[in-house]
Amino acid sequence: MNTTTHLDAISAFIFIGVFLGFILSFFFIVKTSSNIRANKYQGLLLLSLTLCILEQFLNITGYITKVLVITNSTEPLNLVIGPFLYLFVKSSLDQNNSKKDWIHFILALVYLCYLMFDLLQPDEVKYNSYIYSFHPDWPYLKVNVNYSNDPLNLKKWLNLATGIQLSVYTVMAFRLVVNRVRQAGESIFRTNDEILRSLRNMVFHIAIVVLIFTIVKLCFKGDLGDYYIGTYVSVIILITTLRVMNDSSYFERSTSFMDIDLGKYRKSSLTETNKKKILESIIFELETRQYYLENLASLSELAKKIGESPHHVSQVMNEKLNKSFFELLASYRVEEAKKILSADNKNKITVEEVSDMVGYNSKTAFNNAFKKLSGKTPTEFRKSINT
Repeated sequence: MNTTTHLDAISAFIFIGVFLGFILSFFFIVKTSSNIRANKYQGLLLLSLTLCILEQFLNITGYITKVLVITNSTEPLNLVIGPFLYLFVKSSLDQNNSKKDWIHFILALVYLCYLMFDLLQPDEVKYNSYIYSFHPDWPYLKVNVNYSNDPLNLKKWLNLATGIQLSVYTVMAFRLVVNRVRQAGESIFRTNDEILRSLRNMVFHIAIVVLIFTIVKLCFKGDLGDYYIGTYVSVIILITTLRVMNDSSYFERSTSFMDIDLGKYRKSSLTETNKKKILESIIFELETRQYYLENLASLSELAKKIGESPHHVSQVMNEKLNKSFFELLASYRVEEAKKILSADNKNKITVEEVSDMVGYNSKTAFNNAFKKLSGKTPTEFRKSINT
């Protein structure tokens, strides 16, 4: 058994990405604000990517021969990246998790069970699997086994299944972002909402990962080109780490770790006096004129009323209120809905009517926003105040 190891600049860089990836995923999952469920999904997505590139690092350096027991163990994680991306975007856009969200992980769970045939194989089989992918010129070890590590010959379809699934979930996530941007009356390429811009950038970067994955699998035999994917993900992780170091409130809001639009706000010409003036105007429009009740409310329209650019208005909301436009809008609408439900002692007003009264065009969107901010559906809230 050849246990030669090799560490070069690329593999060292990927290792740094792995190290930082574990730290960031820990903070996203454990240390983030408890009411930002989206960041939990993001943390799990980042953890999955980190574990995948960790195995890539072990393979390209040869250190996998020291821990053959974990060979191919991250294969099922290829099938959870897409679902975690979609659920992160969905949760970030004020859409509560459904009890059926677990369905997105059925394929990964099925493959994990199937992988037991491989994981229970002796080290000699795993070593042969390693050299098949990374050192096809090395001699194979002779081994006698009682059962195949791939009895249904499914492994050859894993890359195709991963590519298709990632593409489908990326498109689904992109559609969610596009629909929300259109509701705001903006363009997907020119949105001034920090959250939407962040989600858009994340989807684009995942799309790039899918493209790199496709090119690598078409051009390289086995897993020889996987370091391209590992390098790209490591670059994103490193940039995110730099962003976190310069933003103490990073984990207190839903912001994509793949948003590499650095320094946009730091280059703003707004002074603190200007920011205070804009903030006062925002509060006046929302609290005095109740702009949030308009069902076609948008960031661009609010900016026109204030007489400022959408970018500056969005900046002030994020910096001073720690909320995106849609998060701020939802908070005012839900509070107004609570007042209406509390005053309606005889329950004559339907939930759908309340939804329309506070500016929502969809009862489902209203229910989701209400539950996310209050922990109860409108119906449950109404029952709680009547008991």
